[in-house]
Amino acid sequence: MELKVSSLAERPEMYRQVVEMPDTWPELMQHDFTGNAHYDRIATELPEHVLFAEDERGEVVAHAYSVPFALAAEGRGGRGGGELPARGWDQVLVWAFQDLRAGTRPDTVSAISIVVSPHAQGTGLSARMLAAMRDNAAAHGFREVVAPVRPSAKHLEPRTPITEYAYRVREDGLPYDPWLRVHARAGATIVAVAPASMCVAASLEEWRAWTGLPFDSDGEVEVPGALTPVRCDVEHGYAVYVEPNVWMRHTL
Repeated sequence: MELKVSSLAERPEMYRQVVEMPDTWPELMQHDFTGNAHYDRIATELPEHVLFAEDERGEVVAHAYSVPFALAAEGRGGRGGGELPARGWDQVLVWAFQDLRAGTRPDTVSAISIVVSPHAQGTGLSARMLAAMRDNAAAHGFREVVAPVRPSAKHLEPRTPITEYAYRVREDGLPYDPWLRVHARAGATIVAVAPASMCVAASLEEWRAWTGLPFDSDGEVEVPGALTPVRCDVEHGYAVYVEPNVWMRHTL
């Protein structure tokens, strides 16, 4: 597929086509309050970190969002700085916009999402957009990209601990998970697990509407697309999904 990759900073007239491109995220992913509060801001406030690919007809077929943040800032990254947060995706979104508001100079770029339009999936576009994201970070003077990776096949094994799944490898030594493998082939290494990368807490009525499942008994409920079971508390009328991701580091 012949592609042209640009940033929204270079092509602001493409904003609507980029943000309205169809995706295949599971329904539950649309209800993380932290993500909902910050994700859409990336395209308007950090357009130089939003890349998109157009096919030969000018249709947007993929986009890649990332954010710069100060991992080494005081109070972050552990006692000595530089340690990636256990709250993963949610945390870097919060830090990135705190830094932007305060004028804090960023030292790291975090991948946030790479999305391929449904009709263009299976064509290697995700790897091409990851390479473009790495190149874009380097062009802006950054020396590494980190990524709270959402393993693409983990939903098939929701009860397998992420600490076991993340480090499973094939005979060739590459990660078992397809999306972790794309990052590894691009030169990334696994550095940690983010056990609470995203959180969705809602009433049982909401969960029933989103999933079509009864949510009528206490305990763990397997929801299609979820990486781990959702914990249901019938007496108190709510359920909570805590998603783990896998931190990978790309040295540029």
